[in-house]
Amino acid sequence: MGCRIVLLGMPGAGKGTQADLLAQALGVPHVASGDLFREHLEKGTELGRLARSYIDRGDLVPDEVTIGMVAERLSRPDCASGFILDGFPRTVPQAEALDRLLRERGVALDAVAYIRVREEVALARLAGRWTCRQCGAVFHTLFNPPRQAGVCDICGGELYQRSDETEEAHRRRLKVYQEQTSPLIDYYRRAGLLVEIDGEQSIEDVQADLRAAVEVACGR
Repeated sequence: MGCRIVLLGMPGAGKGTQADLLAQALGVPHVASGDLFREHLEKGTELGRLARSYIDRGDLVPDEVTIGMVAERLSRPDCASGFILDGFPRTVPQAEALDRLLRERGVALDAVAYIRVREEVALARLAGRWTCRQCGAVFHTLFNPPRQAGVCDICGGELYQRSDETEEAHRRRLKVYQEQTSPLIDYYRRAGLLVEIDGEQSIEDVQADLRAAVEVACGR
């Protein structure tokens, strides 16, 4: 039986971590919008070149390009039995486009899991991220600290905080989320698909609640 899930939550809610764990448990792929963009840009696909043309001009990539990337990914064989979408949709128009895409394929979402955290908790989590200059590995002072402060466990490279990891940058991201993405919560609640998960618990407890809710929605 298939299981098609969207994960919602503000930056710092832990969507990526929870999506990885849930994907392993359910045996379906974790489809992250950021990974899709990187893949298309690196491979220089038609959609990637189109996205690059907007990025290079400093413009937002239009929905039709993003939706094209998602549609292509969901058409791959590994998504036939389900998927976990993380980072898409970000807006109500994108959600409507996803509904049409799935309807054309004769399937539908099983559940939309909203990982709920307070803004101050999200900011505290976001502030702890450190990235390796050499291999790009990501650490967190609270949840995944390096064995030696400032040094990557994997390659020994220097850890640094990216320019987009400042508190000001995080507050901007949360403001954009509230303006653009939080309306999705009401959209999916009206559709009867929304399940809310307390994201301020431990990683293990969030995953347990998430898995339980999703298994009920997917009839497992």
